[in-house]
Amino acid sequence: MLEQFATRTAENAGHVIELAGVAIIGVGAAATLLIFLYRVAMRQDLVASVAAFRSAFGRAILLGLEFLIAADIINTVAVRPTLESVAVLGGIVLIRTFLSFSL
Repeated sequence: MLEQFATRTAENAGHVIELAGVAIIGVGAAATLLIFLYRVAMRQDLVASVAAFRSAFGRAILLGLEFLIAADIINTVAVRPTLESVAVLGGIVLIRTFLSFSL
């Protein structure tokens, strides 16, 4: 009984953290796009505006990926410790590492 409660709680926590990560990426994308469009409308330097957009959008993606990695760690360790889930987690960590170096 306690084991089922713990597993269900970990599963729910993973879902909440996963949704937070997706929301961070979505809100970050929308906010950075709106700021970029405002800068373009105000006729600011286009090259600087694009650079600022890329930087802010990259930070939003990285922050969202941090949450997604945390959710996958919870799911991999506490809920479904399968080889496939470990492989997915490894892929996400590789993508996050590549993005952090390239941004």
